[in-house]
Formats: sequence, structure tokens, C-alpha cells
Amino acid sequence: MQLCVNEMESPLGKLYLGVTEDVVRHIAYDEATFLQVGMDFRTEENELMRRLKDELSAFFIGEINSFTVPLEVRGTDFQMKVWQSLQQIPYGAVVSYKDIAEWVGSPKAVRAVGQANRANPIPIIIPCHRVIQAGGKLGGYNGSDVDRKRWLLNREMPF
Repeated sequence: MQLCVNEMESPLGKLYLGVTEDVVRHIAYDEATFLQVGMDFRTEENELMRRLKDELSAFFIGEINSFTVPLEVRGTDFQMKVWQSLQQIPYGAVVSYKDIAEWVGSPKAVRAVGQANRANPIPIIIPCHRVIQAGGKLGGYNGSDVDRKRWLLNREMPF
């Protein structure tokens, strides 16, 4: 299945998007880190890419609070459990890494939860930004600048 790859400007900087005809597979900051040497991809927009860009744009300006685009992620069993748990965090809420570790049945795996968050292939839509440290600090964000996490949280929970 061929991947359609596009860029998009956002309040968080440039986003790199990867979709097939049927599912969103990737959102990356700063560069298309999901592309592999020799990977077959195209840059023409398909219908799902247009829909993804429209939903992201609407989210950034506060018109929508959730996404309807279909997703497909691939990872280890543990990563999949974490990513599924992230999708259960309500809009405008935060939980701790420890909470997620408990939810997935591995209460001592707090650091592994952090690593799974960092490996999240579809940040923003799979809301790893809603996970903070137990003491209330933001912690890291998807291998990226913590300012992006702060922006997303402020977008969802304006003070």
C-alpha cells in the first residue's frame, strides 16, 4: 500500500503527514522521520490527506475537539496498549505516566510509558500531550520541544 506524504504548516511548526488511501499512519514534527530508504511514496494529495489537513486546521483554531479520520498504528503489544489508553483520555483532561502504566496493567512501567509516548506515530490525534508527570510537570513530548505540548494543553484547557 503506497503512502501519500505531505507537509502542513501549523501553529506547532511544520507537520509531516503520512496516509494511505484508507488510514492515517503518521504525523511527525520537523521532518518526515517515518520515511525509510527505498520506501515507495507519493506527494499528491488524496482525499484522506485533504480530510486530515482540514481536521487538523479545525482543531488548531478550536472548531473541533476530536478527530474522525481513520487511524492505523503499528508497534509492540505494550506500545499498542499505551496508544489505546491515550485515546481514552478525554479532551481537556490530563493524566500521569503512572496512571497510564496502571491502566495497561504494568504499574512499574512508568518510563516505558514515556518511551511509548515518544514513539507515538500520530501525535495530536493520539493525544500523548495529555500525559504529564505525577507532580504536575509537563515532561517531554514526542521527542520534540515541550513548548508544543504546552501549546496543545493550553489550546484544550485555556486558563
